[in-house]
Amino acid sequence: MCRLFALSSAPHRRRATFWLLQAPDSLSTQSRRDPDGTGLGFYDAEDHPHLHKAPLAAYEDRHFAEEANDVTSTTFLAHVRYASTGELTRSNTHPFLKDGRLFAHNGVIEGLDELDAHLGADRNRVHGDTDSERFFALVSRETHARSGDVAAGITAAASWVAAQLPVYSLNFVLTTPRELWALRYPDTHGLYVLPRTVDETHRGRELEHRGTAGRMRVNSSALAAAPSVVVASERMDDDPRWRLLEPGELLHVGPELTTRSTRILRRGPAHRLTAADLGAEAAASQAAG
Repeated sequence: MCRLFALSSAPHRRRATFWLLQAPDSLSTQSRRDPDGTGLGFYDAEDHPHLHKAPLAAYEDRHFAEEANDVTSTTFLAHVRYASTGELTRSNTHPFLKDGRLFAHNGVIEGLDELDAHLGADRNRVHGDTDSERFFALVSRETHARSGDVAAGITAAASWVAAQLPVYSLNFVLTTPRELWALRYPDTHGLYVLPRTVDETHRGRELEHRGTAGRMRVNSSALAAAPSVVVASERMDDDPRWRLLEPGELLHVGPELTTRSTRILRRGPAHRLTAADLGAEAAASQAAG
């Protein structure tokens, strides 16, 4: 199963080294189960987006480790891929970039000919051959049609896909330099959020993380005084504040780390796929690892 990770510390610039490389279930560790691609997206001090993508596992990617250690950003988006649609190429590796926004998806959407027809001329904005980038192109089009309202664009795009196409999972995260949106739909895979505030009681103390099985403990002084919101496909440590998003819940993390959730999809997909409906490659990519 592909893994998603996103972090917002807006408006402050932070490193995501702990979650990407050091946590008990870091993204690098997860990539040993999802070896088909690694992607890391972030924004520089002028809010320009940057992408590091390669069709290989994160734990084998020296550049991923270097950027995970060195880069600061207000928001991060990372993805490790177990391919279900499209060849193992850079153009098919998440995250994807359109209109200054970064996007990564975990799941399967079928009926791609129908989706291509619905995209029309916007199909030309898709550079690879994944279902994920096609869906992102639809989100981008619907957002533009709604004067840049990202939540409205997501709602329109996701509602159309849920009503028209066979769907196994539509979980995704979308980021800008100051904001983050995450959707879990339907209940096929998990998607978790961890809001982490800092109060005077804990200020200056190291942040301690223990692995869920109690075998690993990691301290992070860099995160101790850094409020943030983390979104991930699975709990990355044993912090009890991790919350599983509801099916159909769209989470928005604003520029000052304010969070708001809206249930944008209340019914399951009209054409819901099960693992038995998927081809062998797609089924293998969606299995929990």
